[in-house]
Amino acid sequence: MELIKYSSVNVNQESLEVLSNVALNIEKGEFVYIIGKVGSGKSSLLKTMYGELPLKEGEASILGFDLIKLKQKHLPQLRRKLGVIFQDFQLLSDRTVENNLRFVLKATGWKNNVEITQRIQDVLDLVGMSTKGYKYPHELSGGEQQRIAIARAILNNPKIILADEPTGNLDMETSQNITELLRKICMQGSTVIMVTHNMQIVEQYPGRVFRCKDHLLEEITQKNKEMVDAEQELANEPDTQGQDHSYKEDNIRFNYD
Repeated sequence: MELIKYSSVNVNQESLEVLSNVALNIEKGEFVYIIGKVGSGKSSLLKTMYGELPLKEGEASILGFDLIKLKQKHLPQLRRKLGVIFQDFQLLSDRTVENNLRFVLKATGWKNNVEITQRIQDVLDLVGMSTKGYKYPHELSGGEQQRIAIARAILNNPKIILADEPTGNLDMETSQNITELLRKICMQGSTVIMVTHNMQIVEQYPGRVFRCKDHLLEEITQKNKEMVDAEQELANEPDTQGQDHSYKEDNIRFNYD
């Protein structure tokens, strides 16, 4: 089943064309990497998928939503069907882990407190954080915060998980653990699209690989010359990209209200 389809799509940041003539088809249950240097368009492409960056040309659909014609008032309907994970976690610092998750469930229409509590426990169990519900984000390590961010993303059983550099601020061992968790979620039926520049992760946990380079998006395979070139190109990329995701409470509220 095809969940995402792009054809002849141009991705723009204001007046600057970031990617040209994008063609992309992603099906249910796939694990997909988007790689490329800083500024190559990886995060911009992901932003088009959850409506943060509008599209005006070509054909683009995700979960049946036409992204070219999508109106602002319909964005929350799309975002409720997606799980979005950011490099910098974007947890609400003044709330416990449990209340971070409770906030999202209530914002997406859950009303029964018993069901809410059970769902929170279920996702915390899944991400290996079952005893951390009472903690505040600042009391957790980076890897633990990212696990909570993943728990938040899967609360409503989304068909698609969009992960924007989810291991970018983490050490290698923690990055591996986070990737293994995302692959576990994928095996349970969700499509996962992961932006990364960590080629070691890509090699260790194979999936479909798309590279942003020279304003183009191309699919590359694990053993061809393009993959070798990508490894060399990204070898010295910095871990932290300083992206501005603007996903604090006001925007979380906007996403679901």
